Amino acid sequence: MKLLMLGDGAVGKTCALIVYTSHAFPAEYIPTVFDNYTADVIINGQVLKIGLWDTAGREDYDRLRPLSYPLTDVFVVAFSVVNPPSFANIPTKWTPEIRHHMPKTPFVIAGLKTDLREDQDTIQKLASKNQAPITTEMGKKLADDIGAMGYVEFSSLTQKGVNEAFEYIISVAMTPYDKSMPVPPPKPTL
Repeated sequence: MKLLMLGDGAVGKTCALIVYTSHAFPAEYIPTVFDNYTADVIINGQVLKIGLWDTAGREDYDRLRPLSYPLTDVFVVAFSVVNPPSFANIPTKWTPEIRHHMPKTPFVIAGLKTDLREDQDTIQKLASKNQAPITTEMGKKLADDIGAMGYVEFSSLTQKGVNEAFEYIISVAMTPYDKSMPVPPPKPTL
């Protein structure tokens, strides 16, 4: 099974995959070009090997990134809940990219860095730009509006919600659906 994570740079994609596979939070930020991780999970009493693909979010890699998309079973479109532009890019950049290259592959929206929603320094920095953290409700609404298979959120730092999120994402990848049909189109905005 192949799970591919994409989204803007520095939103926490690499940390999420490292924490899920090793249960250890990385000490420093290292920009990613492309990385792969593996995890063995037990589903219905059987061990399943999952390939977790990490992609670069920076624009420099816009032409290379889609080369990693073939054979993906589920996309995880990630954003930081304390980076509103990364949230805004989901319907304008990431969803169109997935729909263009892999229209029949399901995707899940993932809000990362949830521990920072309550961090006063982060809240003040956002407020100074007339911004606020993205709420759970906003994430769920976006997922529903753009035809994602669901919304998950978690903190890699505290590991709160990590396993539950990946269990859900894996269940989406394992759910049979008619691959001759594209995933549901986005709902029209009123």
